[in-house]
Amino acid sequence: MMPAASALQDLAHPDNICYGCGRAHPSGLRIKSRWDPDGVHVIAHHLPRPEFAGWTNRVYGGLLAMLVDCHCNWTAMAHHYRAEGREPGSLPPIHCVTAHLGLDYLKPTPMGQELMLRARVEGETGRKTRVLCEVIAAGEVTARGDSVFVRVDPARFMENTASGA
Repeated sequence: MMPAASALQDLAHPDNICYGCGRAHPSGLRIKSRWDPDGVHVIAHHLPRPEFAGWTNRVYGGLLAMLVDCHCNWTAMAHHYRAEGREPGSLPPIHCVTAHLGLDYLKPTPMGQELMLRARVEGETGRKTRVLCEVIAAGEVTARGDSVFVRVDPARFMENTASGA
């Protein structure tokens, strides 16, 4: 695994307060997404805390949706930085928002296992980026995401965020 300093979240938006992926959220999950050495996928690892159990010994499906949403959004943003030949965190910042979150639950995801999220960009049309993701536990794919993220203008995004819109 790469050093923590290379996480996309740390490089591009260290002041992010998102519960799932924000480094600045006081009690959040703080997932870390990194380029895989294959140069195609973006990988994250997460060990669910006990409060995220759904059924006995099974991960709550809502947690899986949050992990896929955050990780895929970072995959889309990493793709845009790379397509522009820029490092994450260079200016102007790149922001994407979720347009569609799709998740198929294939089998129960066990608690007590580190989850690996493995995502890649499937395609891009205009400002929209389609990202595919697998949730892997103990070597088995337990969920599959197929989502769309929209790149937003950083100035308008920050203006709307500050005003609460």
